[in-house]
Amino acid sequence: MPAHHPVSSAQHRPEATVTGIVLDARLVLDEERSVGVPVRFGYRDDDPFAVTLEFLGPAAEAGTWQLSRDLLWEGLQKPAGLGDVRIWPPCPCHGRSSLRMMLQGWDGSVLVDLPSRQVRRWLRRECFALVPPGTEGTLIDWDAELGDLAD
Repeated sequence: MPAHHPVSSAQHRPEATVTGIVLDARLVLDEERSVGVPVRFGYRDDDPFAVTLEFLGPAAEAGTWQLSRDLLWEGLQKPAGLGDVRIWPPCPCHGRSSLRMMLQGWDGSVLVDLPSRQVRRWLRRECFALVPPGTEGTLIDWDAELGDLAD
């Protein structure tokens, strides 16, 4: 399993609004075997483009991953992602009702199945309610971000 995937080092506002959900996921070992693992998705309105996926319990060594909120939503509809995060929607024709995510790091990869209905509900009811799609850029302090880049 990969070690911690780098997450944003941006300084978060103490008054940021945060939402999260803990889910029972399945770590896919091979075509026949998987093991249950708890994961936590998190979202903050001061980092409106990203969601965080944190592996908990015995799977914590798989790390904490940051990915695009839009990528996660797109992956619920159709295959999405390139590089180190790839997502596939549920595929009833192949008997899979879960959202499948592959995370690739320097020292390996993790394939995890997530309960798609719970992910979809969390995105719609909490993340999109907190920051509607298309409004993310209005919440960024672009002057501060540019100042951080210049430093």
